[in-house]
Amino acid sequence: MKFTCEKTSFAREISFAQEIIASKNALSIMSNVFLEATKGTLSIKATDIKVSFETSIPVDTAESGSATVFCDKLSGILASIPEGDIAVEQEDSKVIVKPTFKKVRFQLKTISSEKFPELPEAADDSFFSIPARELKAMIAQTIFAVSDDETRYFMNGVFMEKTAEGVVLVATDGRRLSFVKKTFEVNVPDFKGIIIPPKILSLIAKRAPDEGLIEIAVTEKSLFIRFGSYRVSSVLIEGQFPNYQKVIPESQKHLLSIRRLDLLEALKRVSIFVEQKSRRTFFTLSPGSLVLSTEESEIGTAREELSCRYEGPEVMIALNYRYVEEPLKVMDAETVTLEFTEPNRAITLSPEPVSDYFHIIMPMQLE
Repeated sequence: MKFTCEKTSFAREISFAQEIIASKNALSIMSNVFLEATKGTLSIKATDIKVSFETSIPVDTAESGSATVFCDKLSGILASIPEGDIAVEQEDSKVIVKPTFKKVRFQLKTISSEKFPELPEAADDSFFSIPARELKAMIAQTIFAVSDDETRYFMNGVFMEKTAEGVVLVATDGRRLSFVKKTFEVNVPDFKGIIIPPKILSLIAKRAPDEGLIEIAVTEKSLFIRFGSYRVSSVLIEGQFPNYQKVIPESQKHLLSIRRLDLLEALKRVSIFVEQKSRRTFFTLSPGSLVLSTEESEIGTAREELSCRYEGPEVMIALNYRYVEEPLKVMDAETVTLEFTEPNRAITLSPEPVSDYFHIIMPMQLE
């Protein structure tokens, strides 16, 4: 294998591969990135077994061939080299990397490419396409609500299902729930509800362009994503996702309306004195007013009053401030509403006017 390529494009794809790879053991094939040079093209593959990645970039190929190299060190090498062309050459059981414009040379040991695992594939006719911007918006509204409790593994991902009205994404950690539903002009085939690991969704959110289409295929145990030159797949989480529809209130008795940025900035300020373990923040409502307050024992307190539209009874509600802050950051409305019936029951955070997403937050004990 021998090729020359532009450093920036190579480094970008290797950094993507590095995000996929979980192992940092230099002796493991799972820590290596697969490189295969053919006529004018370099194929790049990486996997942690559960999530796989494949792409290609144009190169000047002098000799066809393939090898695997330790991705972490290759990424570090490319980051250290200035912009320009680099030459990569395989010699026996090592790969030589050197810029064409500097007298520096890096040598990496290789592991046989034959030991690299086969990446899963889906049939071309099983893919359907949806707008990239829409999918990325759906991911943004849900991914932060995924549970990190590994004993409840069925909530360690985002639930996706096809309904008569469109495609739904839902995430919950048992104390909050994020919901988004979109309809698409294209025909989305029916598929059984699936639980998608957040790793592949984070990669899509970070790497996929806003314009164009993303192709999706769902099989019994895997999800396949294609956009541009990228092919990404992930094993699905097995298990029964909670019946999220039971958590969504049919109606709420009281409504508070407030500017989103005003509430978000106030939360940032009062959270300076939030008790870090519970993150309990008090929301005191009275007609036309919302008071946010926090207290960190033996250190200090914070209090801020905001104007709002509210005509209900005076009431105090305790909420984890992160459960309010995180959805506020990704909501795209100038004004948001908080709806509730009782201070100890589910609260609905929605954009105003109502859109295709909302967030459910369970209150905390006041004491």
